[in-house]
Amino acid sequence: MSTEIKRSVCPYDCPDTCGLQIFVNNGQAIKVVGDPEHPFTQGTLCPKMVHYEKTVHSPLRLTHPLLRKGAKGRGDFQRISWNDAIDYIANRWNTIIDSYGSEAILPFSFAGTMGMVQRNSGHPFFHRLGASRLDRTICAPAKGYGWKSVMGTTLGPHPDTVFDSDLVILWGINAVATNIHFLRGVREAKKRGATVWLIDTYETPTAKIADQVFLVQPGSDGALALGIMHELAKNNLIDKTFIEKHVHGFSEFERDVLPNYSPDVASELTGLPTNIIQDMACAYARAKAPFIRLGSGLSRYGNGAMTVRIITCLPALVGAWAKPGGGLLSSVSTGSVFDTSLVTREDFMAKPTRIINMNELGNALTALDDPPIKSLYVYHSNPAAVVPDQNKVLAGLSKEDLFTVVHERFMTDTARYADVILPATTSLEHSDIYGAYGHYAFQRSYPVIPAIGQAKSNWEVFSLLAEALRFHEPFFKQTADDLINQLLDHPTPRSSRIDIQTLKSGKAVEWQMPDGYKTQFQTPSGKIEILNTNEMEPLPRYTAPHGDDAPYWLMPAPNPIMLNSSFNERNDLVGEQARTHMTLQMNPSDAASKNVTNGQRVVAFNCRGEATFILHVTPKVPSGVVIAEGVWWLNNAPGNRSVNALTSQRLTDKAGGSTFYDTKVDVKAE
Repeated sequence: MSTEIKRSVCPYDCPDTCGLQIFVNNGQAIKVVGDPEHPFTQGTLCPKMVHYEKTVHSPLRLTHPLLRKGAKGRGDFQRISWNDAIDYIANRWNTIIDSYGSEAILPFSFAGTMGMVQRNSGHPFFHRLGASRLDRTICAPAKGYGWKSVMGTTLGPHPDTVFDSDLVILWGINAVATNIHFLRGVREAKKRGATVWLIDTYETPTAKIADQVFLVQPGSDGALALGIMHELAKNNLIDKTFIEKHVHGFSEFERDVLPNYSPDVASELTGLPTNIIQDMACAYARAKAPFIRLGSGLSRYGNGAMTVRIITCLPALVGAWAKPGGGLLSSVSTGSVFDTSLVTREDFMAKPTRIINMNELGNALTALDDPPIKSLYVYHSNPAAVVPDQNKVLAGLSKEDLFTVVHERFMTDTARYADVILPATTSLEHSDIYGAYGHYAFQRSYPVIPAIGQAKSNWEVFSLLAEALRFHEPFFKQTADDLINQLLDHPTPRSSRIDIQTLKSGKAVEWQMPDGYKTQFQTPSGKIEILNTNEMEPLPRYTAPHGDDAPYWLMPAPNPIMLNSSFNERNDLVGEQARTHMTLQMNPSDAASKNVTNGQRVVAFNCRGEATFILHVTPKVPSGVVIAEGVWWLNNAPGNRSVNALTSQRLTDKAGGSTFYDTKVDVKAE
């Protein structure tokens, strides 16, 4: 049989949502390359996806339903049929509902797949069931909140705006690991003469593209922005015409807030020298089109929403929004182009049910609530690895009276604690449609290979469960393609700006942005709202992060070879000797003070737990900070815990987000 080339999409939680070309022979994916016709990603793939076929056809794939026969956590299962698995789940749930009510059942999912149908297909089922709802806030809701408090629903700029910038600021983003296609624009801007800054807490691999690197104390980014704005206002380096026309509340901000944040104060908070902050302000003011690309990590502190709110104000002071190449890109909002309520079906709820924040899963599973959580259904997520306070989560998953179902591709840390495991398809084996949060393109995908073994998609499984629980709504008898067609055929105010017919063909299509959108501010006042009277703090000001009673800030940073806990199954990425790759990066002076050396096994610990790492001593990490890159499966870890044994269930100041970066630890030799 000859090889066919078929289009698909990267399904993972990444802003780039790459177009793929899949080489298929005899029902197998034998090669994966980037789609050169994709309007944004243009044929380039990250190291994780260039051999995606190794994930799809991994010998570690789960291919049959499994029933636990050993102790939870041991990974001891026996094979059962799909019919038996579905009946078993339905019977257990009916028993739980009879005894405790349907809110004793909790779904748990996040962004293991980013498709509009497969990602959201559990929502209508659990709404109809009357289960507890999950507040899916583990990523960066505080970042979105901070942007909206200033900019409302204003469109984020097209990422290619950066081409015309003469000062590009990569603020809290390790784009080499998390946003590689944006770097194409950064490199083009450099060719045209732009200067590139990196502002971060340590010298990430992205520093290689930067002309200047500014390292700040963790959680102090907002103080730096305030120090810069103080200098702009003090030295009359602001764009008064733009401010008068487009900014609400600057005079109050200048009078009541900025005097408190001189460069000396900002220096004390950030660790940057006063003269450096002054120089940054002058350079930002001189730039003809300064452009900020804002990362998400700086929003994962107790002050995360306020930090983003402060930084979002900065471009307004110099009128960057009115300049080609200027502005700030926090995230791209494409969620309103299609009406996803056609999939999520909130109308299936007989009444609103309780909401449990996913960052507090450990507390939820171990609490004596009324009703207690008696069943957990996990799909496209691995909470045993990715959720904070790992020891609390594992304690909950270990409870014999918790009935856990995991729909997965691999035997993850969470799957080992399941009572029933259901084998899941990969993105090459089911239909879906994808937007993005780093660009404005959409793409529909069709199955390019048959399902591996007896794997089923999320939508297929929820349809089977709906039938077993005797849900009679015709909605649950549709196919995923039926739902996708409904999304594409249902008009919305924004859907007219996209080529639906080309999208249906499986080719990536870009949503056409309206002319002049950069200065069409979608806020109640029609202006950038530095003053927002709907907030408890009407004007932005610096607030401190939480921290812990320990000497070193822990940065659980992204790793280029994995995405959250995904790709741990790949030996070509994590290595045959994976247990030597989970490192803790530490400054040489700090290592000397702890009498630990490069390559040594060390333990990071705090009040919540401890985790073993291999020490990597490097001057790229400032004193007082340690870096742990990647979320490793426990069987790939040097010890019996990974980085989230150290992180906290505390939430951000707004939006209930995670505070992964708001963690401090001590370090000792193992």
